Amino acid sequence: MKQIYEDPASVGHRPSVRALAAGSVGNFIEWYEFGVYGYFATVIAERFFTPAGGGTVEGLVKTYASFALAFFFRPVGAALFGRLGDRIGRRPVLILVITLMTGATALIGLLPTYATVGVLAPWLLTLLRVLQGLSAGGEFGGAVAVMTEFAPPGRRGLYGAWQSFTVALGLLGGAGVAAALASVLTEAQLSAWGWRLPFLLALPMGLGALWLRLRLDETPPFREQTETAETLPARDVVWAVALGAGRVMGWAAAGYAFLVVLPSYLQTALHATFREALAATVLANLGFAVTIIPAGVLSDRVGRRPVMLTGAGLVVVLAVPLLNLLQDGGSSTSVKGLAVFLAGAVVGLMAGPGPALLAEMFPTRVRCTGLGLAYSLSNAVFSGCAGLIITEAVKRTGNVDVPAYYAAAACAVSMLALFKSGVGKAGWTDAGDRPDVGDVVRRH
Repeated sequence: MKQIYEDPASVGHRPSVRALAAGSVGNFIEWYEFGVYGYFATVIAERFFTPAGGGTVEGLVKTYASFALAFFFRPVGAALFGRLGDRIGRRPVLILVITLMTGATALIGLLPTYATVGVLAPWLLTLLRVLQGLSAGGEFGGAVAVMTEFAPPGRRGLYGAWQSFTVALGLLGGAGVAAALASVLTEAQLSAWGWRLPFLLALPMGLGALWLRLRLDETPPFREQTETAETLPARDVVWAVALGAGRVMGWAAAGYAFLVVLPSYLQTALHATFREALAATVLANLGFAVTIIPAGVLSDRVGRRPVMLTGAGLVVVLAVPLLNLLQDGGSSTSVKGLAVFLAGAVVGLMAGPGPALLAEMFPTRVRCTGLGLAYSLSNAVFSGCAGLIITEAVKRTGNVDVPAYYAAAACAVSMLALFKSGVGKAGWTDAGDRPDVGDVVRRH
């Protein structure tokens, strides 16, 4: 095989810690906010989507519908900002998206509620969620491109894993803030104004992220690519995007089912208290965080796909038994805690190698657009809709095993996509099944 596209690990530049921090900090803020929105879903439903006399479950479904709508704007943001990132550079796009993301998140904390402005309240919230979806769509492609393009040879899996690790930190940060507020405020105070504070905290976080990105250098592969560098035919890019989305759909579905939707599910389906649900979520996210970096490192040695296949397979096998442990009134608190910790840990096996695997499926010239679209399309369908699908399905069927079936089914399909070799009609293939090769190559 002859490699004809740039390999970002081979450009010989020493990786920049500043670039790693600048690339990952936006992911922290993005997932901190998405976590906060999920953790406070029941409060947001009451404040914005439940008029006087409205049903609690109905309001929660509408809350998750707004949540899902934002995710469907992610592919739009990935296409828009990804194209800019591939044309004018990663740095200016990362500056733009962090500004948009921070502003929209902070404004949520200032919105008037349904009791104040009536039906205008849910529309204003949904508009800000749309802006967040656009910025998040551009964030992933640019951030992963920066991390992997600065990675030294043999460490792209590790560097890409930091994207997922900061996702875990963001979710944990959101859970920590929510738990702290729940411990110092009464339920009435939390519902009246306390829920605003986590969103307002995004403003100082965003200013710090902006400062880091203003000092960021452009990546070596982007600077060194030539105007005549060969790129993939459009049909092969479309195929790679579809295949990439399939490969990470299990990560997307299981991640949101176990890490974000869990609090509301425990409260509405299993009648747990808000604090109990948050404690379970913290344990799940701790399990998620613990396995991400080791999974990324392992993928640099044995390949991306074997590690991701292991994670997806474990979800298929363990999802229902782990959920049944949570439902069992006779199970001890420690056993239930271990169950949610393990649920998060198996998702981390997919999230660790995932960013590097996607980055290796596209050459430099289309990397931001391609990997951003693959990730955002998968998240739009299988993450953004997770809360809506699970809540509505439990409501209609009364079957409390729905979250486990949802995660297991998505991971089963993801396993099929991971087994599929990334060969396009023009004869190219990605090297994500082998360690430390990464980038698109053409077979001769």
